[in-house]
Amino acid sequence: MSTRTETRTESVGTPAGEARITWYTARPARLVLALGHGAGGGIEARDLQALAAALPALGVTVALVEQPWRVAGKKVAAAPKVLDQGWHGLWPALLEPGLPVVAGGRSAGARVACRTAAGLGAAGVLALAFPLHPPGRPEKSRAEELTGAGVPTLVVQGGRDAFGRPGEFPEGAFELVEVEAADHGMAVPKKAALTQERALELITGAVADWLGRLVP
Repeated sequence: MSTRTETRTESVGTPAGEARITWYTARPARLVLALGHGAGGGIEARDLQALAAALPALGVTVALVEQPWRVAGKKVAAAPKVLDQGWHGLWPALLEPGLPVVAGGRSAGARVACRTAAGLGAAGVLALAFPLHPPGRPEKSRAEELTGAGVPTLVVQGGRDAFGRPGEFPEGAFELVEVEAADHGMAVPKKAALTQERALELITGAVADWLGRLVP
């Protein structure tokens, strides 16, 4: 059966303000992957866009979520508690009858997904560029958010991410895929053996494989 993609955008009211969801809907779909953005950018991030382009053909509806602070045009991200409120508030809009929802995001968005997944009933968490610690401050670890997600979790991390390199992560509580030479934004230098195009293919392939095992 062939799969087609439908794209639309909707606004959703939350206790933290108006959020926005851009849907890349697979028809038919077997699950929904909801992805939030980081504190330094929006849904235009290269990894989020790559997933939105690749996954609907595999029966995965991708929902790219813009937090209220971003929709309001503010330049500074809201506090973690407010980000969680926004995610809780928009979650019902992500529910499609009969479809499991995997929560996720990049950087700060991944932290939100980890903190809220179990309480919201998410089927899993996709953590892109998880900010394990502030750059240069490994003692300020956020590992407990990741290990405490309470649901199956995949971390996709750049090999030279200043917020936490793959080797710094604890073992056992989640799966981890390294994107060689990639930084926090999943950008790879031109001199790297891995091209930017191939890096994004690695990300989408790893996520598709994990989702296929999570929701066959």
